[in-house]
Amino acid sequence: MQQIVLPHNHGQKIEQELQQMPSAEEFQTVSDIFKQLGDGSRIRIFWLLCHCEECVINLSAMVGMSSPAVSHHLRQLRAAGLIVNRREGKEVYYTAAKTRQAQLLHHMIEEMVEIACPSERSDPK
Repeated sequence: MQQIVLPHNHGQKIEQELQQMPSAEEFQTVSDIFKQLGDGSRIRIFWLLCHCEECVINLSAMVGMSSPAVSHHLRQLRAAGLIVNRREGKEVYYTAAKTRQAQLLHHMIEEMVEIACPSERSDPK
């Protein structure tokens, strides 16, 4: 990485961190993954695919959406590298990718749901 010379010295020792800063392309990849969180339906579909392998028709029934709408979300999740698919005859099955990004996103979703929406299951009775 090219040495960055800051115009002002504020007494901070940031040079070492700047040398280790990821590239703009790497930050864009992270941004593209986080964009998937911008739609609640897409998050639900991704969460389901972290727990099972399913076809579009069944996913549509699970989330109460039309098949074209689910297919739209699946295309976006696949383009982000968060899900994979396989064909069996005429049927296509989708599941979460076995990548660190997909696993971390799944874990983050579950943690955020627990923090933002505590349910009865966390209440001792």
